[in-house]
Amino acid sequence: MDVANKSTVSEFVLLGLSDSWELQMFFFVVFSLFYVATIVGNSLIVITVIADSHLHSPMYFLLTNLSIIDMSLASFATPKMITDYLTGQKTISFDGCITQIFFLHLFTGTEIILLMAMSFDRYIAICKPLRYASIISPQVCIALVVVSWVVGVMHSMSQVVFALTLPFCGPNNVDSFFCDLPVVFQLACVDTYVLGLFMISTSGIIALSCFILLFNSYVIVLVTIKTHSSGGSSKALSTCTAHFIVVFMFFGPCIFIYMWPQSSFLVDKILSVFYTIFTPIMNPIIYTLRNQEVKTAMKKLKNRLLNSSKATPLHYF
Repeated sequence: MDVANKSTVSEFVLLGLSDSWELQMFFFVVFSLFYVATIVGNSLIVITVIADSHLHSPMYFLLTNLSIIDMSLASFATPKMITDYLTGQKTISFDGCITQIFFLHLFTGTEIILLMAMSFDRYIAICKPLRYASIISPQVCIALVVVSWVVGVMHSMSQVVFALTLPFCGPNNVDSFFCDLPVVFQLACVDTYVLGLFMISTSGIIALSCFILLFNSYVIVLVTIKTHSSGGSSKALSTCTAHFIVVFMFFGPCIFIYMWPQSSFLVDKILSVFYTIFTPIMNPIIYTLRNQEVKTAMKKLKNRLLNSSKATPLHYF
């Protein structure tokens, strides 16, 4: 039998997080609130950075792009999951499943490179401050963002091509709330051991290597801050700590899922929720609560909006 005859699955069934109706309604409320908060929080960061000229710097330019990616990462599957809880519809077409895999790896791949760019920015700012302006120019910042998206597209295309070559001829129950290779490839009608090795080599090892590189760079930065303690050190330490928290929260689940693709489905579900729903909302919380400049800019923006609304006369008809 050839591959064309084997690939008879036209849709997949997303089993979600639980079969319990009570839990589904709980998840519906919680995830709806988290999704709205993610969009509002990250949008507020983008608007604040654009509106305040004091934040027109490389670090905040990269932070704005991170917020855009976080909103995208939260949107590729969460809205469908929320509506599925209301409608009871759990199926997704084969093309829809491939599309989710594409966008998931596009946004995660882009975010990995962007986090590395943010680490590079902080490294130059703290370890080579006199050369910062010449190294981290506006052109370099734009290039870093473009490279992030290019790498994300290349990575996601490789995953999609891999998924399209898999023959699906039988089971179509995806034990998750969205399509991703670690759960979808186990439904293929071939030996999954070799596929698991491919996934570890293309996603797991890459994520682990990037995390180790980022970890080392932040260790160097923190050591530099400690040896050159001054009035600005607390600000730099706070910024770098916030960056590292985001890096750890994002890379931790990704490394586990892709380094052990045949691990427990329950663990995979929890980690999938973590980096697709919780992490995108935690980023604006971490950066705003630990960053005085952003908090000050948000207060100024709020006051400006309140003053403009008071100054606008009301017209009665």
